[in-house]
Amino acid sequence: MTPMDSYTPEIRLPAPRTTGITSVEEAIAARRSVRVFSDQPLTLEVLSQLLWSLQGMTGKRFRTVPSAGATYPLQIIAAVGTFGITNLAAGCYLYLSEPHTLRAFKSGDLRTQLAKASLGQQAISTAPLNLVIAADYERTRSRYRNRTERYVHMEAGHAAQNLYLQAAALGLGTAAIGAFDDTGMKDILSVPGDFRHLYIIPVGVPAKTIF
Repeated sequence: MTPMDSYTPEIRLPAPRTTGITSVEEAIAARRSVRVFSDQPLTLEVLSQLLWSLQGMTGKRFRTVPSAGATYPLQIIAAVGTFGITNLAAGCYLYLSEPHTLRAFKSGDLRTQLAKASLGQQAISTAPLNLVIAADYERTRSRYRNRTERYVHMEAGHAAQNLYLQAAALGLGTAAIGAFDDTGMKDILSVPGDFRHLYIIPVGVPAKTIF
């Protein structure tokens, strides 16, 4: 669990798909909160698709979720467990939307610590991947002032729902979790910059299913 060098090279992700075999209606109908996962790892292609659904680019400046004034205050962190993602080391990674890449900033499997900071919720410790939605409120505050928190929280909800539907379309399970100790989460992740954590979302293959 050591900090990465600030010059850690970025990891290029596979290009996301914009077509699939599952309709929006089917994904909505299939959406469930899943908290028990198999030990099957995910692929880089799947990770790429999940991250794109949260904050990916859909043009020269717009993303997959609406944002007040296109201020885009959200930061997505991928906390990868040991053997959680094929060909990707355990650790924490920042998702960079525009180049669609990952930048490692902390090494090691942090799932047990994250679960402890989240009131002992075991889904976090057993999922191969936990996606954290954090926000830099100042990006939106400079424009919207006293409506900042409302707009940032709306955007976080949009992103989480996108992830739910993308996971359902891929046959994966997920559950949005907001119950955690803020200070503990900040200490564990040590995310560069002034971010507040809003969601931690475990993702994996549901137990007793084949993916």
